[in-house]
Amino acid sequence: MSIVDTAKQAAQGLVQGALEKLVPLAPDSWIPGGKPDPLIARKHGLIGKPVSRLDGTLKVTGAAAFAAEHRFDDMVYAALAYATIPRGRIAAIDTHSAEATPGVVLVMTHLNAPRMAPPPVFGSSPTAVGPADLPILQDDRIHWNGQPVACVLAETQEQADHAAALIDVIYDVEPSTTDLAGAKANGIEPGLFMGQPLLNEIGDAEGALAVAPHRVDQTYRTPRHNHNPIEPHAATLAWVGDTLVIHDASQMVTQQAQTMADVFGLDTDQVRLTSPYVGGGFGSKGLWDHQVIAAAAAKLSGRPVRIALSREGVYRIVGGRTLTEQRVAIGARADGRFDALIHTGLSVMTPHNNMPEPFILGTRAAYAAPNMLLKVDIARMNMLANTFMRAPGEAVGTFALESAIDELAVDLGIDPVELRIRNEPEKDPTSGLPFSSRHIVEAWRQGAERFGWQDRPTTPGSRQDGEWLVGMGCATGTYPYYRMPGAEARITLTRDGDDVRAKVEVAAAEMGMGTSTTTAIVAAERLGLPLDRVEVGYGDSAIPGAIMAGGSQQTAAIGAAVIAAQTELVGELLKLAGNDSPLAGLSADAVGCDAGGLASLDDPARRESYASILGRAQRDSVTVTKAGSTPFELMHWSMHSHSALFAEVRVNAVTGETRVTRFLGSFDCGRILNPKTATSQFRGGIIMGLGMALMEETLFDERNGRIMNPSLAEYHLPVHLDIPEIDVIWTDIPDPHAPMGAHGIGEIGITGVAAAVANAVYNATGSRVRELPITLDKLIE
Repeated sequence: MSIVDTAKQAAQGLVQGALEKLVPLAPDSWIPGGKPDPLIARKHGLIGKPVSRLDGTLKVTGAAAFAAEHRFDDMVYAALAYATIPRGRIAAIDTHSAEATPGVVLVMTHLNAPRMAPPPVFGSSPTAVGPADLPILQDDRIHWNGQPVACVLAETQEQADHAAALIDVIYDVEPSTTDLAGAKANGIEPGLFMGQPLLNEIGDAEGALAVAPHRVDQTYRTPRHNHNPIEPHAATLAWVGDTLVIHDASQMVTQQAQTMADVFGLDTDQVRLTSPYVGGGFGSKGLWDHQVIAAAAAKLSGRPVRIALSREGVYRIVGGRTLTEQRVAIGARADGRFDALIHTGLSVMTPHNNMPEPFILGTRAAYAAPNMLLKVDIARMNMLANTFMRAPGEAVGTFALESAIDELAVDLGIDPVELRIRNEPEKDPTSGLPFSSRHIVEAWRQGAERFGWQDRPTTPGSRQDGEWLVGMGCATGTYPYYRMPGAEARITLTRDGDDVRAKVEVAAAEMGMGTSTTTAIVAAERLGLPLDRVEVGYGDSAIPGAIMAGGSQQTAAIGAAVIAAQTELVGELLKLAGNDSPLAGLSADAVGCDAGGLASLDDPARRESYASILGRAQRDSVTVTKAGSTPFELMHWSMHSHSALFAEVRVNAVTGETRVTRFLGSFDCGRILNPKTATSQFRGGIIMGLGMALMEETLFDERNGRIMNPSLAEYHLPVHLDIPEIDVIWTDIPDPHAPMGAHGIGEIGITGVAAAVANAVYNATGSRVRELPITLDKLIE
């Protein structure tokens, strides 16, 4: 395997052991010239200033077209029928009534669907994003309760929905595994994540635990969770000759276009996928059965198709977070320092995908302990394939780990904040790498002071306000820094007289987190142009490169690509400037972009505007495309975002109702590029964490594998009255080893939130809840 291939695996989140196989390079070799980025040493211009979303006006005025708002001439509407058994085969399917319904254009089943290849499953190659390795409408087999068995096309959505309800299916039911006990009885196996074992062993953790003077050893459980983005999954697509054009809601634009090409046996350039606006994703906006089925139906009918899943449809075919059972055992000395840290347990997935819930990931670099055992086993069940969900692994893993640390703090009589600080590691405990930037202690100190942690009741159940018991809890969160290779940026500088504008294009996705705005900020700073002179193009598979909006890595990937492209652009402009320019004889390293032009770094008086350079060269524009560097920083550093979280709750002593009344997140995520959108990201993650703590749970019927609460009426999510004012602060200390000094912030917000709430509930009531969600029945004795 080449150094580039290994680095690709590392950037996709593989264990640090893969990094150790790489050839050592200079620590800052990812940076052009090997020097730290000068813009991260200080707040500079737009970076670090609050900037409103550039796409905000388009969204609030309705000018932003989402996936189900595109139209083609002669378009028809799709509706799906879903299987009602967990495993077996279709013995007979009657579509006559559906076909006879007014407005129906086509009923497609496995009997008449075009031949298609199974989508390559996520992780099997750099471009594969299939949810499972199953063929789609190619045979009579049923693999989960909810699998699509038919697609109806009609002139209106109402006609399609009605006809789909008339399809009659007779099944031959086969034995299935739909309960956890049965899955365990069938045997467990070691878990793999991105092809690497979910296992770390250092020293003798069980032996050290047995002799530790203070111990906690408990089991924690988390349920299934379903995705509920405000925009349900949808696609509008058409075959234009031999080219498939898709308007989709996707976090992985380039990769999804390639996978669709693989399914239909097309060349890459025969699939054009656009996804400029995504109404929430959280890991779910990728390739599922509905896009493949809609494309097949469009091909069979010869007409463009819009498919928009109902909320129930999202539950039937879009995976979420799977359940976990986790053991956390910690052995400590009297001063609170850990001698043993054990985090093991079980995750569940299907026979046809490779996405366990990797709940040990956050534990790997969280605390110092000379003896560690971290392990995830899996059991298999006949159910919908699970997938990424905001902070996969860390969100539920920190619930167990941080709850156990709180239990240990009670046993030791040590303040929970102080216990965490005492166990801060000097280097990564599992990889041995130094931390690139770690200022979580500062985040703890600042957060505790701002929240008023010193007023926390030291005795559980001791503070009461009428019927309400009041308590405080805390937890830490960590999420790794990723930067995937393959990111490219294309910069086009255009002159109209003395007016110069730049268009920066990146194959990225924007699902509400402010990517286009941050990209514009970074590009404007790099190019020395006002923000209103920079346009950002994204969300189109025709743009070169591949960037995935996942793993909180997109901003770093874009930043590295923009750095590379801007450097390339400076070189091209110097060539165009020629010998008559004040810049003649200067190299690209000696020149910077400033105030709409280039200037010598040593003698700023030697400068020339972009307009002048292009005018002399008799050019109206210049375009460069450049890939970002390979993420070699991952070889040399352990890189993470961190958080210190504080919750205040009230629990009704009569009813058990729990209300979160205050919440503070104190974050250490490197440089914050745009405080306005970052605050929204942090708060959004915290709100999702509060839902996980108190109400979210997919109810799974273990008799037949059917999800029983496939609607927002029955799957409870937080609403405005459930959420208090959320305070957010950050250290804003840049990481000199990361592009722009920034770490990801999209997933750190949810991580640790459920534990902070659970620990606050214990402080309020003296009752320890070790199974999410924390519903009132678990608090009433």
